Amino acid sequence: MPALDAPAIHARLCARFGDAVGALAGAGTDANALVPPDRIAEVARFCQTDPDLAFDCLSNLSGVDYPKTSVIEVVYHLYSYRHRHAFVLKVDAPRDNPVVPTVSGVWSHADWQERETFDLLGVIFTGHPDLRRLLMPEDWPGHPLRKDFVEPEEYHGISTSRESLLKA
Repeated sequence: MPALDAPAIHARLCARFGDAVGALAGAGTDANALVPPDRIAEVARFCQTDPDLAFDCLSNLSGVDYPKTSVIEVVYHLYSYRHRHAFVLKVDAPRDNPVVPTVSGVWSHADWQERETFDLLGVIFTGHPDLRRLLMPEDWPGHPLRKDFVEPEEYHGISTSRESLLKA
């Protein structure tokens, strides 16, 4: 089967999940649809196992903080090596309690990408096999990619400020 374009992928998802798949937004490899947090694992499994979609690769999982709308958006970039097509799924989680089911049971490498998103943005991936910080120390205060993050002046008595390496 040849590659599907974004409208065809979106139509296939809507046919299977109905209103659980939001409107098609964007175009080309950035084409995307919003999925409710409680449905992401189910939609992801379908994306991977449906022969016409065959999204065998989660090429990137990341997050974006939108404090003005009180949302942290989790973004899933999918790719099918078999069909050479791509699609993006997005989940909006409430900023004050960002909880999203893991997709590590669908794509095993989501394990590390979810840990990074947890570490830097504070998204809790329920069902994750080993959800702990990946880049920051376990006792680091806060999540550095949140827009309102303020770096502490010191960490365990060590200054976190440093001289700029850029010469004015």
